[in-house]
Amino acid sequence: MSITPELKEKLIREYATKDGDTGSPDVQIAILTSRISTLTEHFKTHKKDNHSRRGLLMMVAQRRKLLDYVKRKDEERYKMLIGKLGIRR
Repeated sequence: MSITPELKEKLIREYATKDGDTGSPDVQIAILTSRISTLTEHFKTHKKDNHSRRGLLMMVAQRRKLLDYVKRKDEERYKMLIGKLGIRR
């Protein structure tokens, strides 16, 4: 259900703001978005998996907090990020 290390490295390279960046909000949001989409696919076949559903809700809340932070700091970067990731809002 988690993402592969290769996919995580690819996301880090793509969304990093500088060399060696693994913890910026952009990278964290990209990784959370990937994990959320993976779990969403999981729930299409496992409708009663409530333990994982709780984890999904926590990830969505964490991503929302990070997106609010980015929007507060730099609205242009926020718009670019949600457009690139395909997150509506």
